Amino acid sequence: MAAAGAFSGVLLMMGVVMLSSRVYADPDSLQDICVADLTSAVKVNGYPCKSNVTADDFFFSGIANPGDTNNSVGALVTGANVQKVPGLNTLGISLARIDYAPGGLNPPHTHPRATELVFVLEGELDVGFITTANVLIAKSIKKGDIFAFPKGLVHYQKNNGDSPAAVLSAFNSQLPGTQSIAATLFAAAPPVPDNVLTKAFQVGTEEVQQIKSKFAPK
Repeated sequence: MAAAGAFSGVLLMMGVVMLSSRVYADPDSLQDICVADLTSAVKVNGYPCKSNVTADDFFFSGIANPGDTNNSVGALVTGANVQKVPGLNTLGISLARIDYAPGGLNPPHTHPRATELVFVLEGELDVGFITTANVLIAKSIKKGDIFAFPKGLVHYQKNNGDSPAAVLSAFNSQLPGTQSIAATLFAAAPPVPDNVLTKAFQVGTEEVQQIKSKFAPK
């Protein structure tokens, strides 16, 4: 019964995302399929189509198992977008699995090209997004719950529990893109000038350099 409920939740989430993609997401396809040629040197808005199509272009098993959360934030995002599933090219939809260790955080970030809908597979999370009026919309969610993050708004998920958590995320874009706020500002290449960051955050150069050092490649 629990498995059936979880499956129904995933189907509902996918249905909502597919309906929303008809209005807000990537352009509609003009043909049945356009499997991405990920090796092509041609640059277009998306990927050019390849001619030798197989069933494997529409298949991916990479989100079946939990990801390794042994990292600095205690969370891992495993994407199932057009770069992993070339058959998604022009279809305006993708998925991701996010795993969280106890205390793990998916840090504040944005998806510039998609709304995100998460379905909790296990555990409990504190989630939220910030509007352009600087209003925090936050809630605690648990297994079986769904929560939506509007396109382009800064959002996060935090596991404050004592056990692992996981969600399935659906996007109304084949490649939603992700900009992590901290990494974007403190790990850009070439780097954002220190005097920009000191002014923006009202801190000294030493503090900025300390933060940048934490994001430097190990």
